[in-house]
Amino acid sequence: MQLNEKIDQLKDQLIASVQELVKIKSVEGEAKEGMPYGEGPTKALECAIKISEKLGFKTRNVENRVAYAEFGEGEDYVGILGHLDVVPEGDGWIHPPYGAEIHDGKIYGRGTADDKGPIIAALYGLVAIKELNLPLSKRVRIIFGTNEESGSNEIKYYLAKEKPPVLGFTPDADFPIINGEKGLTTFDIVKNFGEVAEGVCNIKYIKGGNKANMVPDYCEAAIITGNMDELMETLEDYKTRRKCNMEAVKSGDMVIIKSYGKSAHGSTPELGLNAIMQLIAFVATLDLAADDKRDLIEYLDENIGMETNGESMNVGLYDEVSGNLSFNVGVIDFNEKKAVITLNLRYPVTKTYEDMIVPLEEKLKEIDLKIENMGHHKPLYYNEDHVLIKKLQQVYTEETGEEAKLISIGGGTYAKEMPNTVAFGPRFPGSPDVIHQPNEYIEIDKLILSAKIYAKAIYELAK
Repeated sequence: MQLNEKIDQLKDQLIASVQELVKIKSVEGEAKEGMPYGEGPTKALECAIKISEKLGFKTRNVENRVAYAEFGEGEDYVGILGHLDVVPEGDGWIHPPYGAEIHDGKIYGRGTADDKGPIIAALYGLVAIKELNLPLSKRVRIIFGTNEESGSNEIKYYLAKEKPPVLGFTPDADFPIINGEKGLTTFDIVKNFGEVAEGVCNIKYIKGGNKANMVPDYCEAAIITGNMDELMETLEDYKTRRKCNMEAVKSGDMVIIKSYGKSAHGSTPELGLNAIMQLIAFVATLDLAADDKRDLIEYLDENIGMETNGESMNVGLYDEVSGNLSFNVGVIDFNEKKAVITLNLRYPVTKTYEDMIVPLEEKLKEIDLKIENMGHHKPLYYNEDHVLIKKLQQVYTEETGEEAKLISIGGGTYAKEMPNTVAFGPRFPGSPDVIHQPNEYIEIDKLILSAKIYAKAIYELAK
């Protein structure tokens, strides 16, 4: 159809726009004047505005928190919402994480799939509609956020100043259609330590992880011991038996133990290997001083370990719509006085916050662990008869020839923040999950197909 042909004509321009944005390191940074989420996200927002204006759209920057490109007339609008902020790049890249290099038909870089590539694909879908002069009855906004990876606070700010869309989608998850998103919690469990006892091995610190919603791929512990060689031999024997990737180096009177895992998104912790919990498991085998620190290490190993469903913590919730609760230990900051462990739990769409928090609090009382800094987003669920679901199903089937099955996910998207919105793409069924991982990429052919799907979806929602 006309839209697909127009997208093909815009292909090179679309790719160049994605590359321009990916080259900006837009990890959240320290807030500065006029830069509420730091310099990187602000630069990315300015870049998206510049691209949108060059394409002929009206734009508005809402105090460097969120911006949008708008087209059309009408009282109501359709909203397509994506984010320009990214998680830290981490290690293990084969191509520069902010190089936006093209290799074997793929654009590599942090944000290519999550979410700079997809939101630019939607923007060019709207370009195609504009250039073809297709009639619309509603305005269309491509909305660029900058705080999705750290709480989506900019959307609260946006909704305080703007009314929500009447219909919309966020290209920030999977195809065909995400009609259910698990309840999302991020919080700290905190333990203050009493007097430090003397022992063969004493923990100086344990530090690891970048963000709650990432499976940590690195963690290290400093162990004070008078028997450094024996400790290092113990680790070598442990590694051989457990087949895990850890190493030890001497540093003064301490041994630094380094644990290497595999990163994954916090919504699918089973796809990663948690470097923090791998390290905790080894430390729990040491002859530690009999104090609060040892008690906590043993508690974490026995009740969390390498589990990713929370069963041993009494929160092994499940439903047929969305599956198991997911349990991720994302960050640890453990020193001689205090331990702060940041957790990311996502509970099934038909369960409640109380179903999760009540048994968890009871379990934490066993060792006097306190919950602090609780962040909570309720589950999202649209039934199959909703007009938004029906229209997106129609578009997906027409453009791909595949059945548009409805799926539920553990990931928390902007759909939880923006009314009348669901997650729609960009990852196609069977494609590897590369978001939040080293060597994140987007396949150019699928980027273009996404743009075609988004163009048709925008038109169907706004015509």
